[in-house]
Amino acid sequence: MFARRTLLATGALLPLAARAQTDYPNRPVRIIVPFPPGQAADIITRLIADELSRRWPQRVVVENRAGGAGVPAIEAGARSAPDGYTLINGTSGTLGINPGVIQRLPYEPLRDFAPITNVAMVPLLIIAHPSFAAADLDALLAKARAEPGKIDVASAGPATSQHLAAEMFAHQAGIQLNIVHYRGSGPAVTDLIAGNIPVMFDSVASALPHIRGGRARAIAVTVRARVAQLPETPTIAERLPGYEAAGWSGLVAPIGTPAEILRKVNADVVAILREPSVIARIGELGMLTDPGTPAEYGRFLASEIAKWREVARVANVRLDG
Repeated sequence: MFARRTLLATGALLPLAARAQTDYPNRPVRIIVPFPPGQAADIITRLIADELSRRWPQRVVVENRAGGAGVPAIEAGARSAPDGYTLINGTSGTLGINPGVIQRLPYEPLRDFAPITNVAMVPLLIIAHPSFAAADLDALLAKARAEPGKIDVASAGPATSQHLAAEMFAHQAGIQLNIVHYRGSGPAVTDLIAGNIPVMFDSVASALPHIRGGRARAIAVTVRARVAQLPETPTIAERLPGYEAAGWSGLVAPIGTPAEILRKVNADVVAILREPSVIARIGELGMLTDPGTPAEYGRFLASEIAKWREVARVANVRLDG
């Protein structure tokens, strides 16, 4: 009798569960962002949240949880109910780099999250103070080889995309650089503009106003193809074939989130990212839209984790000793 009642109760619940998925969302959806308001990942996520709120019958809200290299926010996302009402902004740092630099990371990107789609690529580049003697990439490489370890290069902080992009550049070029870490891109750019440090790896989005204002010189971009905002600036890959590094920002959900919900979120976000106005807006920020399928994003995550783990190993980069 108990077994029969259990089966009857389970059968009664199944239509309710199906309805809960087909009328998704029937209450507000939150997207956890592991950074404070105003940073690139936050700006992109708010743009997506606003567009989804226009399409869906419920609001999509952004919840900022900054600090700890993004670990507390991503862990909270991993532990959230897998019902589609908590999505997570995953980035090159939190999902791509952290697994290779934090030994006791309380989440595993490929195990704890269901990929939805990448949202945007954030091209990086090398910039220099206008007074720096090396005016282009060839001159920078020649100077670094002539003066091993003597060129100060700023990064936005240990184990950031900017830092590991610089480490990978040095390794592939066979040169030594003196990496100087700052607490974020802002203080580093300020010091470069003031002439206190000659070279920096930064995002195109952050550096572009200073390049256009003549306060910094673009040396080379880190992505495979030249970027539309700086068409005259070569890629590092033009001198070091195979080199490619970028920041990125995407969406994931807790593992176990129903497939129907994942497909709906993916379809709607991809549609948003293909709208000309959104492409233009993200382009104005110095970024590139990068929509795709969950499977494509999953493969991309796996390749990024493997790449940055190897760079961190070679450069002996750790965040927890």
